[in-house]
Amino acid sequence: MKRHTAILAIVLTIAFIAIQFVRVERSNPMGAGDPEAPREVQWLLRRVCYDCHSNETRWPIWAYIAPMSWQIVGDVSRARAALNFSEWQAYPPSVRNALRSLVSPVVAIHRMPLWYYVSLHPDARLSDEERAILRIWSEEGRESSDR
Repeated sequence: MKRHTAILAIVLTIAFIAIQFVRVERSNPMGAGDPEAPREVQWLLRRVCYDCHSNETRWPIWAYIAPMSWQIVGDVSRARAALNFSEWQAYPPSVRNALRSLVSPVVAIHRMPLWYYVSLHPDARLSDEERAILRIWSEEGRESSDR
């Protein structure tokens, strides 16, 4: 039994080392420009959203260790595809208004930031006051698009 356990441990160790050679692309390309918002809103967006929803991702050490790196790069790619604050100025005004108006409901129902992101980045946890600040900014965007 001990021999099987030792062989299994060796095989798992070799497999773990081997998957480290599978490359994933972690990139932070130049963007078209950030949203125009009050300083407090910009700070909140940067603190809570930008690691996934911008081209200014701070890649933590575990983003370089497979298989976690695969998950993190995939999450960031999907987040950037849905909303990329670094590309805000490249979006047409109607898209900007629609995305801005979605910030409030997504944050209000605690859909964002994701629970596992907050567990690894406690500074991304939003207080009720900060949610209110983002809600006001989001709703102002909706009102300006109604005009």
